[in-house]
Order: sequence, then C-alpha cells, then structure tokens
Amino acid sequence: MELLVNTISFIASSALDVLPIAVFLFAFQRLVIGGSMPNRFGILVGFGFVIVGLGLFLVGLEQTLFPLGRLMAQQLTHPEFVLEGTAQVISALRWQDFYWVYIFAASIGFSTTMAEPALIAVSMKANTVSAGAIGVLGLRVAVAIGVGIGVSLGCYRIITGLPLHYFIAGGYLVVILQTILAPKLIVPLAYDSGGVTTSTVTVPLVTALGLGLAEAVPGRSPLLDGFGLVAFASLFPIITVLAYGQLAVLRERVSKHRSESRDSEQEENHAL
Repeated sequence: MELLVNTISFIASSALDVLPIAVFLFAFQRLVIGGSMPNRFGILVGFGFVIVGLGLFLVGLEQTLFPLGRLMAQQLTHPEFVLEGTAQVISALRWQDFYWVYIFAASIGFSTTMAEPALIAVSMKANTVSAGAIGVLGLRVAVAIGVGIGVSLGCYRIITGLPLHYFIAGGYLVVILQTILAPKLIVPLAYDSGGVTTSTVTVPLVTALGLGLAEAVPGRSPLLDGFGLVAFASLFPIITVLAYGQLAVLRERVSKHRSESRDSEQEENHAL
C-alpha cells in the first residue's frame, strides 16, 4: 500500500514538472507559429507516457538504486569485509585497505556507463557523421574507462578526506594540455562525452555510492564528502576520449611511417 501511495505521489509530482513544458509548447504553437498543434492526440499520449515513465523511474530510484548504492558502500567498508575477519575497527584503517572499494567503484562506473542510453545515442551519431572513423564501441569503451577511473579516484578522495578542488583542478589542467595536443575533430566530442555519462543509469548509483561511503567512513560528512563523484564521472571521460583521439592519430602516423619504409625498401630492391 505504501509503495502504491509513493508511486501515485511521484507520478503527480512528475505531472507538475512536465506541465510547464506542455503549456509553453502549445502556447508557442498557438501564439507564435499560429494554428493548432498537429497530431495533438499523439502528443498528449506521449506526454502521458513521459509522466508515468518519470514517476516510475523516480520510484525505482527511491526503492532500489539509492538503497542499493548505500548498502554496497556499507558492506564494502565493513571491517570484517575489508580486513577479512580481523578485529581492527574501521577508523584505524588506511586508505590502502579499501582496495575492494576502488575495484568495485571502477567496475560499477564502467558497467553503468556502457549501458547509458545517452552515450549509445551520441556514439551512433558520431559514427555516422565521421563516416565510420569513430567506432561506436571504441568511443563507448573510452568513455566508460574514464568514468571507472573517475569514480574510483572519487572514492579514494572520500576515504582520505582530501579536498575535492585539488582533483578537479588537476584534472582540468590535464584536459587543457590535451586539448592543445589532441586532434581538433575529437575535442568537441570529448567535451560532450563528459556530459552524456551523467544521465539516468550512472548518476543514481554513483551518487548513492558516494553518500553511502561517506556515511560508512568515520570522520566523513555525507554533505561535504558524499557529493562530488558525479564531477569525477564527468571530468575523466574527457581525458580518456581525448587520449583515444591522440592514440588514433599516433597509430595512423606509425602505420604511415611503416608503409613509407616498406615502399622505400621496395624501391631500393628494384634499383638493385
């Protein structure tokens, strides 16, 4: 019964959130463009699906993904799990003792990003526009590796209590240097790749993991330390996609050099 009430509440809240969008679109059509909205029935049905879908999605976050992320963080930082049965308390642990947390964070960041619908859409468009030069799977893997590294490093920051801005400033310094050196065609795509990762699949689990980790580690504040993982998940894909473009250029240069060397050897053999 409680779940049903929560579901109705979330759907009603979603309807209020979507209502201004619908009002603006219909008013713009009537007052600016002129005439009635074409296919009004289909559009209204679509809005209905959007409202119900958003409501159910919020219920899923509240009932599953947020508790799951918090539970995972608490279990991974439990003394018996970390130290395999020793009696040492968690407050005496060193950051190296949380290696399972780092491995899990990297894995969850990679896997959720590979399933991110927004990333799949961007990868397909990039492949089409580039006439196949940018591979769909290659771009997705590059972004997913960046998210995995970023989430793992973000968990390290939470556990150690180091300031967030040190990591973010250092990361963007690397991005600036890569932007200068990377091929210009990959730069806009790399910057967009950081944004599309923070969407419906990745953000709920990553946020819940950060909050749960901050709650489980003594001396850490969920408000001050628990947030920030999404920033890591947005930043490091830019670095890995730029590196992906740089490696592609390097591979092309090596292939071209080998081809020229092979042609030169053949010319020498013909001359002899």
